[in-house]
Amino acid sequence: MKKDFFSYQAQTSTHPMGLEVSSAKGSYIFDANGKAYLDFVAGVSANALGHQPGEVIEAIINQLDRYMHVMVYGEFIQEPQVALAKKMASIMPGKLSKTYLVNSGTEATEASIKLAKRYTGKAEIIAAKRSYHGNTQGSMSVMDYPERKNPFMPLIPGVRFIDFNNEEDLKKITSKTAAVILETIQGGAGFIEPKNDYLKKVKKRCEETGTLLILDEIQTGFGRTGKMMGFENYGVIPDIVITGKALGGGMPIGAFTSTPEIMDVLTDPAMGHITTFGGHPVIAAGALATINSIEKKQLCKESLRKEKILRKGLKHPKIKEIRGKGLMLSLIMETPEQADNLILKALDNGLILFWLLYENRAVRITPPLTISDDDLYKGIGIIQELLENL
Repeated sequence: MKKDFFSYQAQTSTHPMGLEVSSAKGSYIFDANGKAYLDFVAGVSANALGHQPGEVIEAIINQLDRYMHVMVYGEFIQEPQVALAKKMASIMPGKLSKTYLVNSGTEATEASIKLAKRYTGKAEIIAAKRSYHGNTQGSMSVMDYPERKNPFMPLIPGVRFIDFNNEEDLKKITSKTAAVILETIQGGAGFIEPKNDYLKKVKKRCEETGTLLILDEIQTGFGRTGKMMGFENYGVIPDIVITGKALGGGMPIGAFTSTPEIMDVLTDPAMGHITTFGGHPVIAAGALATINSIEKKQLCKESLRKEKILRKGLKHPKIKEIRGKGLMLSLIMETPEQADNLILKALDNGLILFWLLYENRAVRITPPLTISDDDLYKGIGIIQELLENL
């Protein structure tokens, strides 16, 4: 299998982790030899309910028995799509009541940029340095990281960058700006939270200049930071919200949500955004079950309670800082080498940790929201033991 993996499957790096997965359940992944690995990454924040959540599987099977793909998105009335869009309206604040379902977070980013340009009639987009919103060409255009972008230039024009949390940079938002796109908490940069009402100040500047605020909730959404949407922690309501990852309960999905006034401009010209498999009824059914389960199990509150366990248990001189909120945490080590060693040695010891894109001293900790206290303590124990020998 390993030979075929390298021979036939396109790779994203020269040194993948190479764990051969046999099965997964709850907070554990099992390899081909039956070894159990405690999952502190959750598919990079995607598996909010853990692996093989029964309520999601049941919803998927029930929909499979009815129908799968029947028509391109938006033409036929399909109950799973309508029910999910209505549920999204119920969990979003303000006038954010219309949702367009797509295939992934990066597609939702692409479509949100198109929507902002179409609604405002302007072309300039402002994004944050060291941001990450996906990896297609439009999404890469709002990522300020030359090492990753330069090999694929030119990308879309008219993008300017500001420093996250730098209030002086807000002057760069002008009447020429169609949209400001930000991650609610910067992910790849090291789980950087907004400080000193930064997002409120961005929103105020956007209102002054006729600019839309797009917030990327792909990682922060659906309970991970202690609120259903991460921006609820910071007292701001954006004009467009991008979601993905956890929304699918382990299935691929993305979405963008806005007000009816803004969203309706995608009908002129007709098919302003169109997708064949977006809102796939089987995945939409699983997504609805995911949101319902997060609410029923009160996983927003659980995320904050479990954050306290992790912060208390992971105090160590080699951990310089723990960034993030809820169960979106990163350990900032003294050196990149320490971070690498901790991640790789943890895998050998049956614990899955991971890197962040840009902050090379960071170790990702984003376990399932459903992880048990016992498993949290088990993972903490493995990390503490490894830290003593780094």
